Amino acid sequence: MRATQRLLLRNLMEKDAEDLFEYSKEEDVGKNAGWKPHESLEESKKILQVVFLGQEDVFGMFEKDSQKLIGTVGFVPDTTRENDEVKMLGFALGKAYWGKGYMTEAVNEVLSYGFGEKGYNLISVCHYTDNLRSQRVIEKCGFQFEGLQRQSEKRYDGAVMDKKWYSMTKEEFYRKMK
Repeated sequence: MRATQRLLLRNLMEKDAEDLFEYSKEEDVGKNAGWKPHESLEESKKILQVVFLGQEDVFGMFEKDSQKLIGTVGFVPDTTRENDEVKMLGFALGKAYWGKGYMTEAVNEVLSYGFGEKGYNLISVCHYTDNLRSQRVIEKCGFQFEGLQRQSEKRYDGAVMDKKWYSMTKEEFYRKMK
């Protein structure tokens, strides 16, 4: 478990399914991250099993005061690079918590974990070009813009989406921390 000023970050457990469903059913949350909003608690339970449980580098974001799961943040393999010392950052946050600095707080903590404890050499991240909230988080955290990938992905709703790609090296992270 890791902690920030306002958050506890820990691996997800089966008991987190209801909170996961609560924010994952929100249309804008999934749409911005590229996944279909969850339609039922059962769907969230299945996704929890398949996607989150047992993932060492993926954390639930729990508000310290309420102990409520409000989002997820963590690393997955970067399938665009053939380098096992590179991971890709992913994150999602319940809409009620947007614009309050929670994600920036969580991302900075997992970057410290990724570069410090795990020893990753580079962390990448991307967002759909119309997702300006994610872009702000990424830029605030110090990632460097790499480029635009046009027609990068066909989203669940059939929309073909462009993505902006960013990265940060271990050296850049530690230089930023000084």
